[in-house]
Amino acid sequence: MSELHKTVLHQQHVGLDAKMVEFGGWEMPIQYPEGIIKEHMATRRSAGIFDVSHMGRLYFKGNDALPFLQYVLTNNAAALEVGESQYTLIQNEAGGAIDDAYLYRFKADEFLLVVNASNREKDIAHFKQHLPKFDDVDMIDRTFEVAMISLQGPESRSIMENLANEGFLPEPARNNLSIAQINGVEVWIARTGYTGEPIGFELFVETGDAAGIWSLLLEKGAKPIGLGARDTLRLEASLPLYGHELGFDHEDQEIPLFASKLSKFAVSFSPLKSEFIGKIALEKQYRAFKHIVDQQFEDIEALPRMVMPIAVTGKGIAREGYKVFKEEQHVGHITSGTMIPFQEADGSGLNAVFKADTQKRAIALALVDSNLIEGDTLEIEIRKKRAAAVVVPTT
Repeated sequence: MSELHKTVLHQQHVGLDAKMVEFGGWEMPIQYPEGIIKEHMATRRSAGIFDVSHMGRLYFKGNDALPFLQYVLTNNAAALEVGESQYTLIQNEAGGAIDDAYLYRFKADEFLLVVNASNREKDIAHFKQHLPKFDDVDMIDRTFEVAMISLQGPESRSIMENLANEGFLPEPARNNLSIAQINGVEVWIARTGYTGEPIGFELFVETGDAAGIWSLLLEKGAKPIGLGARDTLRLEASLPLYGHELGFDHEDQEIPLFASKLSKFAVSFSPLKSEFIGKIALEKQYRAFKHIVDQQFEDIEALPRMVMPIAVTGKGIAREGYKVFKEEQHVGHITSGTMIPFQEADGSGLNAVFKADTQKRAIALALVDSNLIEGDTLEIEIRKKRAAAVVVPTT
């Protein structure tokens, strides 16, 4: 086994007594001493800080950078003005996901693409296959030169708003970007994040300056969060994860991009894109999706199963790979599942007050037959027993 990569913040995690694990070829913190539940709730109640420097950072420059990205990505990169970003996917000809990614345009002549850590080398190899089709585009991998820190939660704005010595925060909308100076350090700041929090920032900084920015955010009140809570947070928000809701299913079939209700928003058929990889297959998926929305299930061969959020109403926790049944018919598999903490509310609407005690509930995402609808009751096979479950709305 090759030696694991370590982020520039590795010693900071060790100093905070984090439990370190292997993840995507990197040694990363899975949790800190207070545990996943408290880390999850700290992000929802106040602000959590995540080291996401293990993710790949690829920069594209040149006159053909935009045409190249239009060809190899699903979203419409031409829609990005300087200071904007978008969720996107790296697709194959069959309309499946090689990876999902985020595309940033901090500068007019440069694009930054953030990809998953475990897929970075595969993504680079894929891009290199298509680069010769374009005359003037350079791809530069700066994963090890630029660190990435995520600050998420309702107090993240108050933590950030007084830090910039020069420049400004990207406000007010999600996906906005800015470049600012913090303690004399240039920091690229994005209103992005993968926790489901409406308020959050992701910071890009040269590795030599990352420890100082990390420590400053901790001093301002952010709580360190590991990979465990990062996963429960994204699952609570029904956000797909490559290798679970994207990629291949548990029957070794490729999952169509439109199977994920979030991922479909990252597919554009704008005429500005012209031809792009997988366009024909994705158009078929789009037509099938429209039929499914209209509850017309006769012509959905391109999208036989969809990723749906599931609440476990019986006893047990639904784990990845568990079989899902509708009465006696096997209708799919759990793609992600866990127990998450939450707060009950007294009252409703503006008069609601959250109780102090934390409760727990079992939730999951499942790739199941497309003719299932919200409210359908299901059963999940958990250790040779079946637990009741229900398809719930995507919030």
